[in-house]
Amino acid sequence: MKLWILLCSDLAMRSGTAERVSPFQYDAEQRILRFTTKRNAHLTLPVTQEIAELLAECDPHSKNSFVRQLWAKDENPQKKHARAENKGADRLRVKFREHCIEHGITRRLIPHDLRRTAAVAMLEQTHDIRDVQALLGHSDLGSTFWYLDHDARPVSRSILEMLKRPAWRKEKSA
Repeated sequence: MKLWILLCSDLAMRSGTAERVSPFQYDAEQRILRFTTKRNAHLTLPVTQEIAELLAECDPHSKNSFVRQLWAKDENPQKKHARAENKGADRLRVKFREHCIEHGITRRLIPHDLRRTAAVAMLEQTHDIRDVQALLGHSDLGSTFWYLDHDARPVSRSILEMLKRPAWRKEKSA
């Protein structure tokens, strides 16, 4: 569960993508993940130290996703067989909600909120919408703006007026 949450929050992955990331997509030496997004964009992202440590606990030769491998390690052996088929992203979302309730988080929170939060944090740190677009794997900048629309700064009237002045354009082009 921890790895899944970190992939959604640190790397802004969609929950279904995070659940499916497998050893063949990870380069442990360079500490990067290469994967295909929901819209078939090919992304290469560096992993954080915390994610790298969790991935190191997994079998690099397994065909199972990292999240499934770690989940299997954490499962109670008596319950393991009963839940073997039910470990997809939907089950992770249920466990995520249970985890939130257990820790007193009353606000409705879904894993995709972690992706949005990562996008806003990237914008705050870099001030570059193209960095956010790259992180999210969007080909259309409009999709990236949709994630950030609540966080967009208002345009200053004084800046707009300044842009209209011919003196500004002469100074800029000189």
